[in-house]
Amino acid sequence: MKRQIPLLITFFVGTLLIISVFVPPLGDLERDFTLFFDIIAVFAFFLGGGNLLRIHLMKLANRRKDWGFSAVTVSGFLFMLAIGLFKVGNPGGIAEAVDAEGSWFKVMFDNVINPLQSTMYSLLAFFVASASYRAFRAKNREATMLLIAAFIILLGRTPLGVMLTGWIPEWMSVAQIPNLAVWIMNSPNLAGQRAIMIGISLGVIATSLRLILGVERSYLGGDSD
Repeated sequence: MKRQIPLLITFFVGTLLIISVFVPPLGDLERDFTLFFDIIAVFAFFLGGGNLLRIHLMKLANRRKDWGFSAVTVSGFLFMLAIGLFKVGNPGGIAEAVDAEGSWFKVMFDNVINPLQSTMYSLLAFFVASASYRAFRAKNREATMLLIAAFIILLGRTPLGVMLTGWIPEWMSVAQIPNLAVWIMNSPNLAGQRAIMIGISLGVIATSLRLILGVERSYLGGDSD
């Protein structure tokens, strides 16, 4: 019975939302259920924060490997929670916005969080370059085509590409590297993106139907009744 009730709720809500798309008088249901989703998401934030503290506090208590990183994580989490929730260090007090100019929260966000995010994304560039080197080696015909397309797009985004093909007359402008790069992005690349999006959409539809019909029960913790 504990499993049947969630299945019935999932079936009822999923079917009702599908019907609301095709029946105009029920169109407001999607907006109403979105509000309920936001309320549930708030509890998920509490659950996520509690789980974060539980994992890292256990790591600290047992002095496991790299427990120092856990200490930094817990300290940063509690500090940001305090200055954001209780407006500690906010010049306007508890009534002022959390991101008010001069508040500790905004100072920490602008001088710690943003630089850390920039550092992370800059490091990702090296991993992307390494993956590109391995993926773009001309091992077969498909890899060769990918390598040529990537080389054209890279050149088309730099002044060097304009310099190399700037002598081509206007009536053959399609052969210029910048224009060729634009064509690759707007035609073959866009077609591939649309094919991927269609595949993702079909996968979402199939998964949604499996959830509504009770075939997929992994969210209940198992497949057995």
